[in-house]
This record gives sequence, structure tokens and C-alpha cells, in this order.
Amino acid sequence: MFTTRPELKGAFGMVASTHWLASSAGMAVLERGGNAVDAAVAAGFVLQVVEPHLNGPGGDVPILVADRAGPVQVYCGQGPTPAAATIEHYRGLGLDLVPGTGLLAAVVPGAFGAWTLMLEQRGTWRLRDVLEPAIAYAADGYPLLPGTVATIRTVERLFRDEWTVSASTYLTPDGVPSAGSRFRNPALAATFRRIVEEAEAAASGREAQIAAARDVFYRGFVAEELAGYCAREQVMDTSGERHGGLLTGDDLARWQPTVEDSVSVDYGGLSIHKTGPWGQGPVLLQQLQLLAGFDLEAMGHLSVDWVHTVVECAKLAFADREAWYGDPVHVQVPLKELLDPPYADDRRALVTDTASYDLRPGNPGGRVPTLPARQRSGGQRPAVTADGAGEPTVLSDGSTQGDTCHVDVVDRDGRMVSATPSGGWLQSSPVIPQLGFCLGSRAQMLWLEPGLPSSMAGGRRPRTTLSPSLATRDGVPYLAFGTPGGDQQDQWSLVFLLAHLHSRLDLQAAIDAPMFHSNHFPSSFYPRDASPGQLVVEGRLSPDVVSALRQRGHDVEVAGDWSQGRLSAVGHDTATGFFIAAANPRGMQGYAVGR
Repeated sequence: MFTTRPELKGAFGMVASTHWLASSAGMAVLERGGNAVDAAVAAGFVLQVVEPHLNGPGGDVPILVADRAGPVQVYCGQGPTPAAATIEHYRGLGLDLVPGTGLLAAVVPGAFGAWTLMLEQRGTWRLRDVLEPAIAYAADGYPLLPGTVATIRTVERLFRDEWTVSASTYLTPDGVPSAGSRFRNPALAATFRRIVEEAEAAASGREAQIAAARDVFYRGFVAEELAGYCAREQVMDTSGERHGGLLTGDDLARWQPTVEDSVSVDYGGLSIHKTGPWGQGPVLLQQLQLLAGFDLEAMGHLSVDWVHTVVECAKLAFADREAWYGDPVHVQVPLKELLDPPYADDRRALVTDTASYDLRPGNPGGRVPTLPARQRSGGQRPAVTADGAGEPTVLSDGSTQGDTCHVDVVDRDGRMVSATPSGGWLQSSPVIPQLGFCLGSRAQMLWLEPGLPSSMAGGRRPRTTLSPSLATRDGVPYLAFGTPGGDQQDQWSLVFLLAHLHSRLDLQAAIDAPMFHSNHFPSSFYPRDASPGQLVVEGRLSPDVVSALRQRGHDVEVAGDWSQGRLSAVGHDTATGFFIAAANPRGMQGYAVGR
């Protein structure tokens, strides 16, 4: 199998991420005695600075972490909707979908809380030290990525006409900055510095200062600026109208990041761990349960039978996501039944030799599924869409307008972290001038229809697509992996995992292998489109396989040769004792480092 670079091996530690500067920052922490948590947090904050079109301090993050012993835990950095976010409020504004940009889609920013809580509880470094690289890049500058420049160009008109602070932050006097040019965000650097200074003035001791920093963010000057902006500004969004925000100081003050045990299933000699159903993570586990009844190895990697079977199982699992997943604090999610092998056995019988064009959720425990009326009726795309709408992901022709980030770390003790930061993109809402960053737009993932597990309500976590993965073998961390990609995350991650387990590809070869995904089910992002039967494959997939897939009824769209999937991974090869790592070559910015 062709690979673009070698799988890294070493005995000290590894970091892999979607940006070389974040990987380098994380590795520098390991070299200076920090553990995997310290390194991941440092890398995570660097990603907020150097990939502003993919994530920011106003965004979200789920994090999986595992020590050599003990349960795999999840740090939930998905903030909830404001208390005032009701279906009635949005309907009263004449909306039938939550706008994909602007202040109406903002939720409590959860990333800062999750990163700092994990650092407080499981790290060893001070907040000042882990923030140092991010502050330096924001203050002194970093080279702009081509993807950042492409995203800025997409929203240039919106910035000039409406979001003028974003224009002054991201545009030069001559217009869109050039790729590779030195970009600084002094307002963001000042925000991070002030958080550290106020936290250190308020408390002594590492843990107390980190807790104080969260108070500064959610109950101090950051919260005041966020809430004040939402209260006083009217912002143009994808509805074509200007709206104010609903987020208040009380919403920010009452929120706390949470820690919970992961959800897992056993497959291929591993235990695969994911978030709960407030994210889409369990959909990967459902796909594995379905695939456990097929002999993929006999089919052959990337054969027509292999691709068809994986895609048809994905359609069934994602249909259940639409019908059943939501914030389990507010709705009853039948997760145990969804992951039960007998349930998968029943559902597996729906997989035939012909591509399905129906959205077919199941009946776990005899329950009757409910889908949004928009999907039951084959709802049409809204008439108005604006620049920067929805999840900025890779398009079918291989071009890109942005996406999400990912970082994986393993340290010398075998401790692993897998995290997928996102939200608060520069194109999601205007930059708040005193802070240097913008709010996110995660509330667009909730429906303005009552009675659904993902219906809009105050204080509810949107069902995020962010989905890091971590695998253990006999209770010991074995593999941490993940990818940007919205709804594609738990498809591309699955394709990678299956290639590694069944075709015995090393991590880099599994990442480099041709990728594919289905757009059959409703998008989680505005304008919530679905393309029944559509299968997107990279151009490197065998033409004979593409032809055979079409004969089976798939609506195959052949994209660029290196256009799908942006996996990163670290692992522990227990046979040799080496730590291993690999990163995505697509886009020429993801790198793994280690020794």
C-alpha cells in the first residue's frame, strides 16, 4: 500500500494534529517534562490561534483521555443553549431553522472550560506555561494557511458590509491577506494574558489558578464582553436578517464542564471508546456492531463488497442518530438498546446487495422513532443562504472552505488524549473587538420542531458532530484517533479503523488509503440537506469498483484524489513497546512528531 510518509515510531512520546505548529507545541511540552494532558492542552490552544477558520476560544471540544489503568473518561466541552433559546422565540422571528451563522446560533463556549478542567485534574503544568505558545503566536504572528485565506475570501463581502470588526481583524488595506503571510491577533493575545494575570492574582497554587481562570472566563471580564455584545448588537446571519443574541451572563456563569465515563463496544480485539449521545460518537459504535456480522477480511479492502457493506451499515446507524440521539440530561436516549448486539442483528438484515435510498431508523426496545417533518417530507433547501453558512467542510470537488481540528497525544507513560476542537470559526459570527475572537454557531444543530430528541430548548446541549476516538486493548490505551469533517467524522474514522484492523495497514497507510463517505442522511448543519443514496469517493478508488457500486444503485460522486478524510492518530505498539503516530497528508498541514 502506497504511503506519503512513514509511520513514526519512538520510545518517548508522540503528538499528531491537523497543524504542524500545534504538533510541535505539544511535543515541546513532552520534551520539557509535561505529560500528555499538558501537551494536548498546549496544542489545543495553539490550534485556536493558527486555525481560526476551524476553531476558536468561542467554540467547543470533546476530549477523551486514558491513563495506563482506570476508565477512559470524556471531558465535555459542549456548552448548552441559552435559557431563552426556545422554539417559540425563533418561530416568532419568522424562522423555521436556526441560522447557520450569527448570534442566534451561539451557545455557551465550552472549549476553555473543558481544556482547563482536564489540565487542573490530570495535568502537571501551570496555565501560564501551557498558554505560552498560543500567546506567542497570537502576538508575534504565524503563517496564514491557504485554507484560512480561502475562507476569508469567501466571507470578504460579509465582513466589509456587515461584520466590520472581523474585517479590521482579518483583512488588510489591500484586501484578503496572502497565504504564508504573517498574521497577528493582538487582541486575542491580550485576552489570554489578562486571563492568566487575573487568575494568578486571585489564587496561589497550580490547581487554584486554573480554576480561577475558568471564573475569569465564565464569570469575569470575558463573560461580560460576550454577554454585552449579544445584548447590544444586531448581526446579519444566514436568514438574511439582523438578529441579536440570547446568551447572557447568567448562562455563562451557571455552566460547568463535566467529566463522564466513555461509551464503548468491543470489536476486533479492542474496546472502542466514544462520547455519549450528546455527540454523534455512538454512531461509530453502532456501525461496528453492524459490521461485526460481516466478514470484511474475506471481502478484501476497498472491494465493491467492502465499500457497499460499510456504506449501507452507515446509513442504518446514522438514521438512528437522527431519530434517537440528543442531550441525555434532557431526553431519554435508548443507548443501551441501540448498542445491544441483538438489535444490530435485527438491523443487519436490512443490508442487501442494492443501495438503499430510504432513511430507516430502528425500534430499540420497541420504541417508535420520530424524525423531523422536514426530513419525513424531503424538505427543501431554504431560499436564503449567506456566506459562511453551516459547517465549513471539504466540498465534493475537493476544494475546501475550512472545517474542524483534531489532536492526539501519547506520553512516555502510555497516557493518551484524543480531542476534536471546533466552533467559534472566524466565519461563524463577528469578532468581539475587546476579545479578538467570536462566538460559535452550534445551536444550528437543533430543530425548531417540538418532540424530537434534538429539539431546541433552553439549557440543552446541541447534538454535536465532534467525535474523537480512543481504543484500549485489555484495558490499556492502544490507539487515539480522529478527524475533522462534521457528519463525515465517524465515517472516515471508521474507514481508517477498519483498514488498520482488517487489512493490517499501519497508521500512516490506513490514513493514506482512499477514503469514502455517504451523504445519504440529513446534514447536522444549516441548511440541513440530505442527498439520499449519494456516495462520495476519492478518485484513487478503483474505477472498476466505482462502476460496480453504481450498478448496485449508489449515486457515486468521484471527488479529488486526496480530498476526503483528515485523520490523525497516535498509538502504542505493544509488540515492540514503541509509540507510533501518523497524520493526514491532505491539505499539506497535518503532521505527526515524536521520538
